Amino acid sequence: MSSEILPAFSETSNVERKQDLNEDQEENQKPGLGEGFEPISKRQMKKLMKQKQWEEQRELRKQKRKEKRKRKQLERQCQLESNSEGSDRKRIRRDVVYSPLRLIIDCSFDSLMVLKDIKKLHKQIQRCYAENRRALHPVQFYLTSHGGQLKKNMDENDKGWVNWKDIHIKPEHYSEFIQKEDLVYLTSDSPNVLKELDESKAYVIGGLVDHNHHKGLTYKQASEHGIDHAQLPLGNFVKMNSRKVLAINHVFEIILEYLETRDWQEAFFTILPQRKGAVPTDKACESSSHDKKFTRVEGGLNSDSSEEENRNELDSPHKEEKQDKENSTESTVNSILH
Repeated sequence: MSSEILPAFSETSNVERKQDLNEDQEENQKPGLGEGFEPISKRQMKKLMKQKQWEEQRELRKQKRKEKRKRKQLERQCQLESNSEGSDRKRIRRDVVYSPLRLIIDCSFDSLMVLKDIKKLHKQIQRCYAENRRALHPVQFYLTSHGGQLKKNMDENDKGWVNWKDIHIKPEHYSEFIQKEDLVYLTSDSPNVLKELDESKAYVIGGLVDHNHHKGLTYKQASEHGIDHAQLPLGNFVKMNSRKVLAINHVFEIILEYLETRDWQEAFFTILPQRKGAVPTDKACESSSHDKKFTRVEGGLNSDSSEEENRNELDSPHKEEKQDKENSTESTVNSILH
């Protein structure tokens, strides 16, 4: 009995397997989307989905293109307006008249400065360069004896200096290419006072930031080499209770301002920072006469012993005001650099 059942069971399982194989073949032979009866891979399915999304977003893309065109039109309009303003600036720039005056920063004091002061010198030179580029009457700007610590610092921190325009940067000393009779060394220690600038001359500014450690050095060198020297007429227009020593960029900017205005007083008080506490000489004279008058009043009060308390009340605030002024002047003068 068991032998009869086993053949029947095996025949039944074989029939089922054949049916499964036929179903698989029919499933594989079902037509794909747009590709006849070939099966569709996952990559092809992704492509079909992307194509479908592309078709669905057609209108959205049109709208974005319209917005982009409008945005570009607005940008072009703004650019035209800015160009019209720029053309005005260019017209102003074309009105610039270059001065034949040569202004030299003498960088031959490199070995006398520490790195901190070299960096300050570099910043002051940058300021001079920028102001000369903006000036209505720019000078012929020279940077001489360029090398050593200064050049190294500029190479490391300001590589763009090699592309500076309207400036002559030379490793040579200024005396090697400018005639001695054309030179005027600007130094606050000189007894000569400039009345006006001779634009046929070459004026030299000492590139020395030393916090007054080398007083009179530039004047001494100019005298030893037989170079004419002078100081700006600062004392004729400005009252300062200390040495009239200015930063390099301040001297440079004052000369640029004078070339534009031809007025020393306006040039000084346009450029000098308020922290220096400088006042015009006429106001200083008025203040001096007021102090003398006040002293005479004190003398009169001293003759009357009954008014001693009134004299002290007047004297005390005056002393405090004068002391505050002196302290302010000392603090500003101490910050002045060569």
